[in-house]
Amino acid sequence: MARSSSSSQSAGARARARRAVIVGGIRTPFVKAFTDFTKMDTIALGDAAVAALLDRFPVPRAELDALIWGGVILPGAAPNVGREIVLDLKLGAHVEAMTCTRACASGLQAVTLAAAAIERGEADVVVAGGSDSTSNAEIKLPQKWVHALAPLALGGKPKPADYLAVLAQLMPITDLVPTRPRIAERTTGEVMGEAAEKMAARNEIGRAEQDEFAARSHHRAAAAIASGRFDEEVCTVVTPDGGKVYADGLVRADTSVEKLARLRPVFARAGTLTAGNSSPLTDGAAAVLLMSEDKARALGFTPRAALRSWAYAGVDPADQLLMGPALAMPKALARAGLSLADVDLVDMHEAFAAQVLSILKMLGSDAFARERLGRDKAVGSVDPARLNVHGGSLALGHPFGATGARMVTTMTNELVRSGKETALLGICAAGGLGAAAVLERIG
Repeated sequence: MARSSSSSQSAGARARARRAVIVGGIRTPFVKAFTDFTKMDTIALGDAAVAALLDRFPVPRAELDALIWGGVILPGAAPNVGREIVLDLKLGAHVEAMTCTRACASGLQAVTLAAAAIERGEADVVVAGGSDSTSNAEIKLPQKWVHALAPLALGGKPKPADYLAVLAQLMPITDLVPTRPRIAERTTGEVMGEAAEKMAARNEIGRAEQDEFAARSHHRAAAAIASGRFDEEVCTVVTPDGGKVYADGLVRADTSVEKLARLRPVFARAGTLTAGNSSPLTDGAAAVLLMSEDKARALGFTPRAALRSWAYAGVDPADQLLMGPALAMPKALARAGLSLADVDLVDMHEAFAAQVLSILKMLGSDAFARERLGRDKAVGSVDPARLNVHGGSLALGHPFGATGARMVTTMTNELVRSGKETALLGICAAGGLGAAAVLERIG
C-alpha cells in the first residue's frame, strides 16, 4: 500500500499537523507452534491481546473508532480477523474493522495504517496489531478434488450416477493427498530459507557469524525476561483447557555458539542456515493503542511515542528476496530527516541471522548505496550495542502478523524506560518486500 500524502510530509510539517501517538501496547507470550496455543486460532489469539490491551488502557467503548489487524495465515471462513475480534469482545457494532496483509510486515502495516487514518482525521482512537497461528494453518485439498466435488456441494440434489462420475474424475486416488503448506514464493517456487541461503553466500555471511548472532539474540531476550523488561508488554493467556501461559516459550538462555554449531543445515546440504539461526514457527498476537494526541490527553492517557516516519519498498524476489529493509530503512530515515547515526536504537526483524547480517553489510556499503540507493556514500554502520537490544525473532519467535506490532511495543517501552529519543525498525517480508519506521519518544 502506498503511503498517504500526509504521511510523506517533512518531519517539521508533520509535527505541526495532527499527530498520531502510541499510548501503549500488549502482546501474548510467543510460543512454538503446536504447543500451548494449539487450540487457539488467530482470532482467539487476537481476542486475548486486544482484551488485555483494553484492560490495561481502559478506553471508553464509545470512543473507540476502529480496529486494524494484520495477518498472514487467514482463516478461510472468517478472513476479516479484525472484525471478528471486535464482535467477539463486544467492543461495539460501531467499531469498524479491517484486516491487512503484507506478509511478515503485516503488524507494522496495521500500525501505520492506523497512524495515517488518525493523521487524516478519519479516526481518533484505533487499535492496531496482528496475530497468526501456524498451528491452525489450513491444509488445502488438491484443486482437482475441489473442482470435482464443488458441483455436488453447490448444485441440486445429486443422483448416484453423479457420485460415480465424480469418483471417476478423482482417479488415481494418489492425487487426493492434501497439499503440505510451504513458505515459498509463488513467482519463484523458492522456500524462504533457500533464498536466505543464497543471500548468505552472495554477501559472504558465514555459519559462525550467524550462530554468534543467534546466540546473542537468545541471551539478550533472556536477560530482558529476567530483568522484568517484558513484564509490561506480555499478558497472561488462559487457554481453552484452563491452562495459563505467562511467558515466551522459545527463548533459550543456555544456548551457545558451540551448541548452535552442532546443528545440521536445513535448507541446503552444504548450507549455513539451521534451525538455530532461523526464526521458528510461532503462535502469538500483539496489539497497539493509537490515538490523536489531543484525544489521548483529553481521555487522561499519556502519549508515549509517535511514528515520525515510515516507508515500504519492493525488490525482485528472484534477486535477493529479503533485502527489502536495506531500501526501506534509508527511505524512512530520509523522511524523518535523520541519518542512521542519529538514531539511538535499531530493531530489525530476525527472519534469519544471515538476512539481518546481510542487511547490515548493505547499509555499510558505498557500492550498495551507489547501485541501489542512488547515493554516493553508505547509509552507515550499526553498533551491535544498539541493535536488537532485547533480542529478536530468532529467540522470541515470529507469529507472522504479530511481529511488527511486537517491535513497535518493545521499542516504545524501551524509549520511555531509557530516555532515548529515537528507534529505527526494519522488517523483511515475502514477495521481496521491506518495511521500516522511525519511532520517537514523546516528552
